[in-house]
Amino acid sequence: MVATFPAPYTRPETLLADLRTRGYAVLPPGDVHALCGVSAVALEALAASWGDLPPDEYLRDGGRYRSRRHACFTVAGDGVVRAPHRAHYQPVDYNALHGGIQRWFAPVEDDVATAEAWLAVLASLGDCLNKVRPVQTWYVEAHQFRIDTRDGIGRPTPEGAHRDGVDFVAVFMVGRHAIRGGETRVFQADGPDGQRFTLAEPWSLLLLDDTRVIHESTPIQPLPDDDGAGGHRDTLVLTFRAGGFQAET
Repeated sequence: MVATFPAPYTRPETLLADLRTRGYAVLPPGDVHALCGVSAVALEALAASWGDLPPDEYLRDGGRYRSRRHACFTVAGDGVVRAPHRAHYQPVDYNALHGGIQRWFAPVEDDVATAEAWLAVLASLGDCLNKVRPVQTWYVEAHQFRIDTRDGIGRPTPEGAHRDGVDFVAVFMVGRHAIRGGETRVFQADGPDGQRFTLAEPWSLLLLDDTRVIHESTPIQPLPDDDGAGGHRDTLVLTFRAGGFQAET
């Protein structure tokens, strides 16, 4: 029997301090609603779009367990602006498995990327992170992920423990269905300390200072499934970077 550790939720009043001192913070759904100014109903309306994500064709481990969509935005004083669709690129230094190549994923659907709740999440997080590290413009990449268990196991982070090469990362747990595993692990980038826990509540949030911590999620396995939908884990990952989008140079 593998122990499951609950998420170490941050009190709202210590959110900024925890990001500055620990390099990460975890918020329960109710505090996410308050931080972003969106209701549970509005966020749950977005969740339906995770059922229509195309397969990730770039998995170098030969797996078929990941589906995703991708979009880019700028977040600044004049609001949230969707950028032209572009490839997702990471240097090999940050992603030893999938780095060094341009990966063209299907775009986030327009009705999702223009939804009030979606835009409110981006704008609110941009404002929050500006209080930790002030910048003029955040360059944000949004990733909708579904990891499934059709082949018996799914890997949320096949590249292992890593940094993303950005300033901050926001990981929203959109939903879990008929799975076990998927434990989140956060470690000091330059030290021995770490934390392990399971994000389980829909629209709970892990905020990471990518310059100070590394992170990973353990593989998932299926549980008995009565409705035939199959085991899966859905997340929304937003990366915030100053100075421009990550690109091949």
